[in-house]
Amino acid sequence: MNDRIIKYLEQETNISEKRIKSALKLLSEGCTIPFIARYRKEVTDSLNEEEIKLISDEYQRNIKLEERKEAIIALIDEKGLLTDELKNEIMSKTKMVEVEDLYLPYKEKKKTKASEAIKLGLEPLAKKIMSFPVNGTIESLASNYNMPVEKAVENAGYIISEWISDNAYYRKWIRSFIYNNSFIKTKKKKDAVDENKTYEMYYDFSEQTKYLKHYRCLAINRAESEKVITVSLDYDEKEIINYLEEKVIRNKESFVVEIVRNAIKDSLKRLILPSIEREIRAEIKEKADVKAIETFSKNLSSLLLTRPIKGRVVMGFDPAFRTGCKLAVVSETGALLEISVIYPNEPVNDKVGAAKELRRLIDKYNVKLISIGNGTASRESESFVSEVIKGLDVKYIITSEAGASIYSASKLAIEEFPDLTVEKRSAVSIARRVEDPLSELVKIDAKSIGVGEYQYDVNQKDLAEALDYTVMSCVNEVGVNVNTASKSILKYISGLTKKAVDEIISYKEKNKFENRESLKSLKSITPKVYEQCIGFLRVPESSNQLDNTSVHPDNYKDAIALLNYLKLDIKDIQSKEFKETLEKANKEEISKNTNINIYLVEDIIKELKSPGLDPRDYLEMPLLKSDILKIEDLTVGMKLEGTVRNVASFGAFVDIGLKNDALIHISKMSKNFVKDASEIVNVGDIIKCTVDKIDLEKKQVSLSLI
Repeated sequence: MNDRIIKYLEQETNISEKRIKSALKLLSEGCTIPFIARYRKEVTDSLNEEEIKLISDEYQRNIKLEERKEAIIALIDEKGLLTDELKNEIMSKTKMVEVEDLYLPYKEKKKTKASEAIKLGLEPLAKKIMSFPVNGTIESLASNYNMPVEKAVENAGYIISEWISDNAYYRKWIRSFIYNNSFIKTKKKKDAVDENKTYEMYYDFSEQTKYLKHYRCLAINRAESEKVITVSLDYDEKEIINYLEEKVIRNKESFVVEIVRNAIKDSLKRLILPSIEREIRAEIKEKADVKAIETFSKNLSSLLLTRPIKGRVVMGFDPAFRTGCKLAVVSETGALLEISVIYPNEPVNDKVGAAKELRRLIDKYNVKLISIGNGTASRESESFVSEVIKGLDVKYIITSEAGASIYSASKLAIEEFPDLTVEKRSAVSIARRVEDPLSELVKIDAKSIGVGEYQYDVNQKDLAEALDYTVMSCVNEVGVNVNTASKSILKYISGLTKKAVDEIISYKEKNKFENRESLKSLKSITPKVYEQCIGFLRVPESSNQLDNTSVHPDNYKDAIALLNYLKLDIKDIQSKEFKETLEKANKEEISKNTNINIYLVEDIIKELKSPGLDPRDYLEMPLLKSDILKIEDLTVGMKLEGTVRNVASFGAFVDIGLKNDALIHISKMSKNFVKDASEIVNVGDIIKCTVDKIDLEKKQVSLSLI
């Protein structure tokens, strides 16, 4: 471990050195973040997943920074130019850009105006000019260089320009000045094409650079890449020139002052400002990426942890016009019962035949819920369904079908349903998404689920890694039944390798795991893999009731000791008295008298009170409907319920039953200042809201939470 980095992390994260070292030690031993957060609280003093990930990410980032520092120090030392002062200066930097600034004077450069001037032997002249002589003339100073004086001075000026540009302190000051005092300005290009006026607000836009909202940064970058606008940083260049003149010109009485002033201007225009403007725009883009990825990750987590609708036969309804609506009836466990196609919409308009078929399926399978995809023909199909189910004990729900087509054409879907068309597989997915959102959505590339903002404009590698981690975190928070879990969900379980997942799936084709211990029989489930994964795998069929809880087998003895202390028998785990005794238990007293760590006592009691409980069952039930709403039915001030479909920094998009989601702007979420919409609502929330504005022409509705 690098003690210097750990000290830095302690200052930056406000987490103690001891806890940081504990987390890093566990990570270095191959422990996963979910495992550490859940089963090693006594070691880390209860660091949560977010804190452990922060420690891990920042440590790795700083390791890369340290490696770059060491490489630069070695390169400078090879040239014989390294001093203790320079080495200490490099090692003290906490930003890569500042380290690179210090390296700039020693960096091997490609052919430049300065390098060519040095080849011409003009470096001595540049040094003479920078000594700011008072006596003499430029002619006497610049003669004897086998070229006209004017040419010699010009070339010496290029060398001085590069010296100024290579000065790390000047660059740091200029970078800070521009970042803090500039405005980012955009203008529409003369012949730009923006048919839908997507970027209209950026046709003539200005905002202080350091306060630029992340979503505006991403929109501006996209508009610029599509050649709709030009982008520039506007700032007072004179202040920068004055700063450099004050620093560089040591004697204003010298006859070379004007030459140096010209070199300063040349250095700024040609070398410093273009690179620093690029660096600043890259920095604000990087910050925008981080914020957008955080938003996507939070939305994804909320969506994955949506409460499942259990114990119902569900019909998936994939809407369409010409090709017909595909229906898929799935059992309470997600097994496909029957597939059908109806044509209630244009151009066939067979509403009678479609209604008859829909009623047949409802009656045959006792369907209680219809999950209607929100794609093409969704609202027309919703209108049809609401008419057909009038008087029946059947509800419907509008379900996001984002990514359903990607899943339906995937290798996994083909393996699941080789005899079905892509559209029919989509209907199955739409049904399963309400029965168990997590299990179904893990089959789809998270980037395709559609709960992000500007997701294709951010760093795709960083996005993929963040979303992959989010899925893993959600899967492990819920846990899975190893005997029913798919390959898609098992691959996210803490510690399971691809080989282990394949072996588990292969084993399940002929056998059933009778208990957690039986997983040890698989060759790929090594002691380390078993340790990391087993707490997140459930075996409801096991004779050991602890196998259907999140209590880790390493702590079974502790769980039994705790129960013995409370005079409870594990066989009575479902009884009312059992739960009441645990509820009243004094955790501190138990910890003291049994020598079981207090964190472990708390976790065991929490789990034994509700063994195998799905944490999603605590969440609000999704909004089920039986009738349709039209925009013409709305009036300003009307109270409604809706489902939050997506959350952006500037607001939330809410499904209130119309074709287009309504928007709650951030300014309409609270009477108090709200920095980010995610502070107020999450994807999947059922909210009560008020109609604030109706635009019939654009078919847009604005809502308010106030």
